[in-house]
This record gives sequence, C-alpha cells and structure tokens, in this order.
Amino acid sequence: MRNLKLILSYDGTEFAGWQVQPDAVTVQGTLASAIGRVTSEKVLPQGSGRTDAGVHALAQVVTFVTESSVPTGNFVKALNDVLPASVRVLEVEEVAADFHARKSARAKTYRYRIYRAAICPPLLAKYVWHYPFPLDEAAMIRAAGRVEGEHDFTSFAAVDPERGREGVPASNLRRVFSSSWERNGDEFVYTVRGSGFLHHMVRNLVGTFILVGKGTLRGEDLTQILEVRNRSAAGATAPASGLYLESVEY
Repeated sequence: MRNLKLILSYDGTEFAGWQVQPDAVTVQGTLASAIGRVTSEKVLPQGSGRTDAGVHALAQVVTFVTESSVPTGNFVKALNDVLPASVRVLEVEEVAADFHARKSARAKTYRYRIYRAAICPPLLAKYVWHYPFPLDEAAMIRAAGRVEGEHDFTSFAAVDPERGREGVPASNLRRVFSSSWERNGDEFVYTVRGSGFLHHMVRNLVGTFILVGKGTLRGEDLTQILEVRNRSAAGATAPASGLYLESVEY
C-alpha cells in the first residue's frame, strides 16, 4: 500500500464544494472518480479542508491510499487526462503512511479578492467579488490585525453539521498568524494565515471588514465581536467567488 499526496488546483465555480454529496458534482467526488479510472480502485481522497461551493483552490492538498504501482510522475498525467479542465493535479508524491492531508496540516493561507473598479471584466467576474462602492480601505487595513492571535471565532463561524462526527469535541478556538489587506491595482486583497479555519470563517471576516470600510463598524469593534461569540454580531458572509485556498503547511 502506498500513501500518495497530491497538490490540486481547481476552479470551484461549477462545483458544489469539496466534499462528496448525493446528486451533486463535487471536487472530491470528481477526483475519486478519476482515481478509480486510473487505478481501478474505489477510494475517497482526503483533502486538507472542505472548501465551499464556488470557492477556488490554488494548492489544495489531498491524500489517498492505493495499491497501484503507477509511478508518481505518471499519476499527474494520467489523472489530468481524465479530470475536467477545471481541476488540475500539479504534483504527486509518495509520503509516510501516517501523513494525512487534514490531520497533519499545521497552517493554511486563504486569499480573498475584491474588484474595486466600476466595471468588472466578464472573464474575471467568477473569480472576484465585484464591489465598486465607497470603502475606507485604510480603515480596513488598520483593522485587519485585530483578529490576529488565538481567539474563539464563534462570531465568524457558520453552523457546520459535519463537525463533531468523529467523536472529538468541537472547538471554535483558532490561531490567526497574520491578517492583512493590500491594494493590488483594481483589486483589494485580503490574505489570512492561520492554524485552521471554521465553516465560512474567512468569508465572514471579509463581510465584517466591509462594514468597517463602510463606517458601520469601527476597527476596535472587532475585539468586542470576538468576545461576544455571537454570529449575529459580525457582518454578512462575503460571496464565495472571491475566495481561494492558497497554500497548506505541514
């Protein structure tokens, strides 16, 4: 038996998220089908995390166990030959038997792209949140660091029915190592690196920072929002189209 690690990039626009679901096209299900065609095995690849419907990945990490003797280099070509163009395997390598894409992860980085110009190019529309309205971007930049450190992020977490199913008590405690906004041409980009992220957490953070930019909230209000541990205290969930899983660290 071999434990293989894949680096996967995908356009999440047409997928109902990562996790396999009945009667829905998902990245996990699509990849499982492709692996089955290459190895003639029935496997369920495990990802580093479950991206939501419409969310993209630049470097999702995936592991699966196989009896196949296909060389790792050949796996890249073989899988890409049968996967849709919206999903690409970038790398395949054999790893230790105890390595697991999700359980072994130590940090993840997500990026969120907001397009600020008046007109969004049609070929970009599926990959950004078009927000041409006035924002105090300087205030958002100053507020970004207020979520750094270890906090209970209940106020920024959507209900996740999958949590706690493995018998491990669910905790909303997470550590954010860095949180920042940056102007890049017509885009205003949020980058956050943390130990892990709760369901919709990054999109809820973005939605809350938008309220800071609109003047509805002050930057210092973020501290109180964290403390009350109440989802209704934070902003609305930002659209999925602008979010990318950028990298996973082990």
